[in-house]
Amino acid sequence: MKLRLSLPHGEDRHIEFKERLISSIHLKHEKKQHLASQMKYRLTQGGGKAVYILGVSDEGQAVGLSEIEFEESLNVLRAVAAECGAVIERVERFQEDSKIIGRVIISSYAPTIQNHIIVAVAGHVNHGKSTLLACLMTGQPDDGKKWLYLDTLPHEIERNLSADVHFALLGFREGKPCLISNPLDRNERSKIALEAEKLVSFIDTVGHEPWLRTTIRGILGQDIDYGILVVAADDGPTHITREHLGIMLAMKLPVIVCVTKADKVSAERLDEVEESVSSLLKRVGRVPYRITTEEDLDVVRDKLSVVVPIIRTAAPSLQGYEKLYALLSSLPSRQKPVNEPFLLYVDRVYNVEGVGSVVSGSVKQGRLIAGSELLIGPDEKGRFRQVKARSIEMHYARITEAEAGYIIGVAVRGVKHDMLHRGMILCDSTLSPRAVRRFEADIMVLTHPTRIRDGYEPVLHCHTISSTVKLTLLDKEYLKAGETGRVEMAFKYRPWYIREGDRFVFREGKTKGIGTITRIVEEA
Repeated sequence: MKLRLSLPHGEDRHIEFKERLISSIHLKHEKKQHLASQMKYRLTQGGGKAVYILGVSDEGQAVGLSEIEFEESLNVLRAVAAECGAVIERVERFQEDSKIIGRVIISSYAPTIQNHIIVAVAGHVNHGKSTLLACLMTGQPDDGKKWLYLDTLPHEIERNLSADVHFALLGFREGKPCLISNPLDRNERSKIALEAEKLVSFIDTVGHEPWLRTTIRGILGQDIDYGILVVAADDGPTHITREHLGIMLAMKLPVIVCVTKADKVSAERLDEVEESVSSLLKRVGRVPYRITTEEDLDVVRDKLSVVVPIIRTAAPSLQGYEKLYALLSSLPSRQKPVNEPFLLYVDRVYNVEGVGSVVSGSVKQGRLIAGSELLIGPDEKGRFRQVKARSIEMHYARITEAEAGYIIGVAVRGVKHDMLHRGMILCDSTLSPRAVRRFEADIMVLTHPTRIRDGYEPVLHCHTISSTVKLTLLDKEYLKAGETGRVEMAFKYRPWYIREGDRFVFREGKTKGIGTITRIVEEA
């Protein structure tokens, strides 16, 4: 065979050539350990993916293998991959002169993590949300540029303002945080996802008022377990602080308050801000509790449904961070509906070169195995299309299975990219989804300058759905601020998939109220 393979310099760090692998030689302890170390390196360089070319010498000369030699080499690779916490994802065979050249794709996979929580971080613009998360992940004091780790869009960097929801990751092992030097490094994040005993996935929301709907999407669209409300000591609570707190409480989230920039104000100002926060919490039926010692954490851990811990933090000195680490490492994960049919609400849609269409979001229920046949939709007419889940990633780590509570990206095949939209669902066919046009709900009006009557058209936010609805009152002539009522809502432009019991927020410029779906009236 005259074929000779070569790669441009720097593009072969995740590719390994193997002429032949022999069980009696390469599965001996020392040789196997050497191959495992080599494979881990290739997986790290490839961001969780390695490519092995079988039947080719180290110099790139194709020599080929017989069928028996090829299968034996594959078995050795499987054994070595198991040592590395990886699997053979795909095998490609090329035949010439009765000899086989093989291309084997090996992927890291994350073991099922029993303790995985999702935490939404909200608060007013420039109150320090992104800085707080960057310092948590790195364990390094703020140098004035830590926010760059999360604000990655050009206009975000230029204005120092987050304009979209960002995702961050913190791992714990034996109760200690697994720190990383650069949160933007995919290999580091992938390693945390693979090796941590507990994962905390953060949803870094937007504090600027014009992008409030983006924050609502971040909180409602993911399967959030806890909320962190950030309040800067120099500004104190603002109208945005109150709005973000209201959204978290509407979703029945346990809340933690971090008073940031504690180093920028006097002790008297700190006490004043904490008193303002405490008064705000008391007005909404929560009990504020200032955390000053490790013993205080023991008091609040199992009472977060009503008690709100308040922690003072300062990024330049990492004041309060040890208490926050201790609290996050001990927060229990909620019981997830893993035995229900798989369901994910699409939050983002990507077109990845070499991969194709990828949809991402948090798994609401059930389990997903790579290669599964699924449904995606609804489209404008309420139809669902069959697709295949080609692969799954979580925080840049390739995994073979995901379950309720995971934030994942799924490469799908079988649908045109321009037909995919935020608000759609990806689900198991046994869910038998039907798109909904009209439904009944119980609502509470939080703020409104006048009265809400029949024909009112707010924007409804439910999961990752953001859509105009037309409202009809069922038990009253009108509703005003502070009142509750039963209504019928109809999607104005297209149907969506919603279910009884789903909670939502409705807005008209600002958040006007919250509600719960009680009955489906009309399906598409």
